[in-house]
Amino acid sequence: MSEIEKILSRIPLPEVVRVHQNFDDLALKDPGGNLTTLLSEKRLNILPGQRIAITCGSRGIDQYVTLVKSTVDHVKSRGAFPILIPSMGSHGGATPEGQAALVRHFGITEEVMGAPILSSMEVVEIGTSKNGLPVYVDKNACECDGIILLNRVKCHTAFHGPVESGLMKMLAIGLAKQKGAEMTHLLSFEKMSENIFSIGQVMLDKLNIVCGIATVEDAFGHLAELHVLHSDEIPVKEPDILKRANALMPRFYVDESDVLVMMKMGKEISGSGLDSNLTGRYNVPNISGGPKFRTLCVMDLSDESEGNANGMGQADFAPRRFYDKIIPEKAYINALTSTALYTAKLPMILDTDKQVLQAAVKFSNKPDQTTASMIIGVSTHEMGELYMSQAALNLVPEQFRDKVEIVGEFAPIPFDENGTLLLFR
Repeated sequence: MSEIEKILSRIPLPEVVRVHQNFDDLALKDPGGNLTTLLSEKRLNILPGQRIAITCGSRGIDQYVTLVKSTVDHVKSRGAFPILIPSMGSHGGATPEGQAALVRHFGITEEVMGAPILSSMEVVEIGTSKNGLPVYVDKNACECDGIILLNRVKCHTAFHGPVESGLMKMLAIGLAKQKGAEMTHLLSFEKMSENIFSIGQVMLDKLNIVCGIATVEDAFGHLAELHVLHSDEIPVKEPDILKRANALMPRFYVDESDVLVMMKMGKEISGSGLDSNLTGRYNVPNISGGPKFRTLCVMDLSDESEGNANGMGQADFAPRRFYDKIIPEKAYINALTSTALYTAKLPMILDTDKQVLQAAVKFSNKPDQTTASMIIGVSTHEMGELYMSQAALNLVPEQFRDKVEIVGEFAPIPFDENGTLLLFR
């Protein structure tokens, strides 16, 4: 037995019970039909024979394949030729092959979509922002006759402002590739919202942006709303769409706990692997807020992340199975591009899931460690079902007690013979 095993093997864990967190399920019925109707109603300026670029990002947007396919089909119905452009800043290892692979991983293939995918990191400079930053855009998109933006609108994990993650960010960072993303981040996160807006405005002025398609998801990650905006509507209406998205976000119905355990993190879940607004852990020093968890554990890296553990600096502990999936260079590229220093820091790596939980409980500083408050969830994108210890349940404020439904009985946390956590299986 190693010295670490000797220290941790005697740490008891609290029992947990399965709970449902109740949120409003606002899943949109027939998203493809809804989008087709909205696109038709907008009477978009698409002419026969034109080449129309459609942006494809690196996030796991709900109904992504359906939305992209509906957009492709609408462009074809107008007699134009759709072109799919991977638009994700420095993601995918900042390579054309990596970005194309990310798009395909979401099911967006040339065969399914019936449109070519043109992936390149080559950009052209089209202007200068009011802050003096050069404005870049993907060369393939720039050479098309028009561009359709498609992205989810939600709050960002490293800055707040009138625009955060959404259509303006797709312009300023997604379509700008690694070179443009680096420029947008150059003046620090305190100026990010301002930079995104000013750079995005230059692109709206210089490029033929046919429209923007904004999605909003409910607390379960279901597509809840679709908005199609003309180019002049994007900077005006996106701030209100962001407010709506924030109102629909999930949350933990506690403001603090000794231990938070997330079964997985990943780039398709959040730009920082875990949504910092929900964990209260941020990768930059200029922002704070949210719940306070004494220790945070992450158990696995999603397959969709393809080794990119960007955001792992939020976590205090992780098991070796998480570590074995990491390709450090991918997170380093994100960190160097965004200047978010903490995002690529490594958590303490322990051999098993059980040791990870035992170490986290040890840091609760409870004389009786079975009374530690612990919350175990799948990810910050799937928060309808959790496991909670009695001490964590006791921390649920009175006004939220009706939002937390206990299912079953308290029981010891289950592990297999290798110390791997067996919840949510």
